[in-house]
Amino acid sequence: MTTAQTYAEFAAREARGVSHAYERLSSAVSGDDEMLALLDNLPPAKRQPNLLFGVVRFLGGPVEDPAAFHDYTVANWPLIEVQMRARATQTNEAARCAVLLPVLSMLPQPLALLEVGASAGLCLYPDRYAYRYGDRKIGEGEPVLDCEATGLIPPTTLPEVVWRAGLDLNPLDVTDPADVAWLEALIWPEHAHRRARLRAAAAVAAADPPSLLRGDLVDDLPALAAQAPVDATLVVFHTSVLYQVPAPRRAAFTELAGRLPGHWVSNEAPEVLPYDDLPDPPDDAHHNVLALDGRPLAWTRAHGQAVRWFG
Repeated sequence: MTTAQTYAEFAAREARGVSHAYERLSSAVSGDDEMLALLDNLPPAKRQPNLLFGVVRFLGGPVEDPAAFHDYTVANWPLIEVQMRARATQTNEAARCAVLLPVLSMLPQPLALLEVGASAGLCLYPDRYAYRYGDRKIGEGEPVLDCEATGLIPPTTLPEVVWRAGLDLNPLDVTDPADVAWLEALIWPEHAHRRARLRAAAAVAAADPPSLLRGDLVDDLPALAAQAPVDATLVVFHTSVLYQVPAPRRAAFTELAGRLPGHWVSNEAPEVLPYDDLPDPPDDAHHNVLALDGRPLAWTRAHGQAVRWFG
């Protein structure tokens, strides 16, 4: 896809009905030749809407009005470009645990969790949060993660986690205010509930900081996996991460993940990890495919707000 097409699709499939501000911005950028020319000077992986909008918000720029956004971005492009080249989209949405929980709960307990693309590690605490699937609530912690579940009976118990670790090219520290500020900048403007959820999840992680390793998802994964206790079920998982990984490296990772001991849980867009014979998605919105050991199980929404189990 061209950069213009990427922004038009983001507006139509990801932001529409979820963020009015980002829908307007994405649509405007898709037709803005000056902005597109600036973006096209970046590597393809650095042109994505969430990264551009997050950097502008992080720097204090306007994202509510497309004209003001254009003027600010063009005027401050040298600084914005430096930040976009240095940073990555590391949206650390704890609510994704709500779509992972049905799979984690069905695996042999206890669990040793290893997250690839862990960001600050907030998804490494599925046993510390509470969940609400319709009128069914599980757990007593904070935050409470709401998820619309279709086609499955939600789990009744939380997983038992005895070891947790993460791997990331640039791990973030939940005890560092600057890192938390970047995580907040990645949350879409209208989503005050997600900012509150981030702060609550960050407090959980800061009380018992995860072990996060700076490293590559292929080169450094086996050594980290080998540190997991042998009497626990190793679960290597990732969600909305592999789209940032070049295709050859992605293929090397999936081959590796498939032969590690334990289980592999993926939650990625269908074009990132394609599967044969997927059912039609529920609607035109952006959905991920939740899979266990390469077997697709459900459609999920990107921020963990819904899971629809395959029949």
